[in-house]
Amino acid sequence: MGIKERQERDREAVRRAILDAARELFVAEGFRNVSIRKIAERIEYSPAAIYSYFPSKDDIFFALAEDGFRLLGNPASVANDPALASASQIERVRAVFWRFYEFSRDHPQYFALMFLDQSVPRISREYERFAFARECKLQIVQRLQACIDAGELPKTLDAFIAMRALLVGLLGIAVLRLGERLTPHEDPDLLAADVLNLTLAGLRSGVALQSPRGLGCALDQEPLTDAQAS
Repeated sequence: MGIKERQERDREAVRRAILDAARELFVAEGFRNVSIRKIAERIEYSPAAIYSYFPSKDDIFFALAEDGFRLLGNPASVANDPALASASQIERVRAVFWRFYEFSRDHPQYFALMFLDQSVPRISREYERFAFARECKLQIVQRLQACIDAGELPKTLDAFIAMRALLVGLLGIAVLRLGERLTPHEDPDLLAADVLNLTLAGLRSGVALQSPRGLGCALDQEPLTDAQAS
């Protein structure tokens, strides 16, 4: 291994150590309560060394959010898994949303940081940086629309609102599990499967959804221009 390769490897190792320490501290103490100095102390580096990798604490969060979205994965890859080659469109949708629940279960720190901590900076500030996350969300809506077009869901259904309903249901189970609000006899995986099945059954039945489409989440919103912001 050459000197340049070794330097790059060592730098990436330090960057990873910073992110891992920050993730643990942000989840344990809340983003608002963690300073660059506290992160530096955790890995026994100086604050100046941290700043040579990340200009601000916000940038550390954005890097963690990027990691989290990539761990969550691409909905198209989930839906097009060879194991689902003969599956219906609705079964592919089920797999996509189940992956969201699995992410909350398998990567609880990332999930808590991205979806629960209200003090983290809004990712809409980094609109271009998170273009891939918006694309993943669009793929989910398109997958639901494919169910509608195939007659597996009612023609009157709004795919965007259906996506929100499915996500909110699974988010609730994830929060109960992370907050240890389930009884010792409740299995969160089975409860999540029940919520997913019930929501899909309700959508298939043609139940009228009352939620307005609105603007969606921050990922959907275009960044403000200087004129709009003023």
